[in-house]
Parts: sequence; C-alpha cells; structure tokens
Amino acid sequence: MADAEELLLGGDERMDGAVEALKRDLNGVRTGRAHPSLIESLVVDYYGANTPLKQLGTINAPEPRLLTIQVWDRSAIRAIEKAIQSSDLGLNPAIDGQLIRLPIPALTEQRRKDMVKLVHGKAEEARIAVRNVRRHVQDSLRKAEKDGGVSQDELKRHEDELQKLTDAHIQTIDNEAKRKETELLEA
Repeated sequence: MADAEELLLGGDERMDGAVEALKRDLNGVRTGRAHPSLIESLVVDYYGANTPLKQLGTINAPEPRLLTIQVWDRSAIRAIEKAIQSSDLGLNPAIDGQLIRLPIPALTEQRRKDMVKLVHGKAEEARIAVRNVRRHVQDSLRKAEKDGGVSQDELKRHEDELQKLTDAHIQTIDNEAKRKETELLEA
C-alpha cells in the first residue's frame, strides 16, 4: 500500500511540474507590457554554449513599454541581438554601448488573437502532460494490483484519488490560461 501512496505522490509532483512549466511558458508570452520574464529565458549562443539571456546581463523594465539589458560582456552584444531578432517576440533591439534597449510595441488585435491561440496551445500541452502522468500512474497501480500488492478496493480508491489530483491540476492549468488570456486582451 505504501507503494501505491508513493506512486500517487510521485504523480502529483510530476503534475505540479507540468503546471510550473506552463507558468514559465506563459510568462514568456508577450502582453504589450514590458516585463523581464518576457526575454530572460531567451537562449543565446554565447561562445558555442546555449546560455539563458539572464546570465549575460541585467534585465530591467524602466518604463511600461521598454526593456533594457545591461550586458556584462561587450562581446556578447551581437549574439544577444541575434537571439532577440530570431525569437518570435517581434522585438527590435537598439544597441547603445553595453546597453540594449527593447521598445515593446503595442499589440495589434490580430497579434492578440494569435497570442491567445498560442496560450491555448501551451495549456493543451500541459493538460496532455498531466493526463500522461495519470495514465502512467494508473498503469503502475493496475500492475501492482495484478502482482497482489494492492487489493481491488484499494485500487479503486487510489484511482479515484488520482482522478481528483488530475482534475485539480487541469483546473489550475485552465485558470492560468484564462488569466493570461484576460491579460492579453486587456493590455
């Protein structure tokens, strides 16, 4: 029975991981307001190593529609510029010495709708990840029941708990997606 509890606990942790990954992904979706999380996880090819932008400089939002990056290593400026331009964020960097300015243009109605579709896609990926965890734990529970480690009654109880966990995580995913959608449409 402890094995079944451990399976449920492990499943819960993996579902939490899917929700956290979604939150990180949604932070990178542009809303028209400047926020450092928009670009901090952008990957830069820095001397042959894929490095997150936040490790190459200080990112600030001094104004509602402006991000600045104070680059620590002058030789990284071109690589950072290239990474920003090749991203799907639609930002155009302006370089001023070791400072990179990123004006955040207002979102058009079409761009907002595209971003909402992107949010829905990311939310669906997270739901699929949660359901895959549920399926894996369910298979493990059924195997434990066949091996005699769990009775049929315990299996039914654990499957019910697993479904409640799954429903709670999917509700959290839906809430996060709805929050981001509202943020996109009001910005």
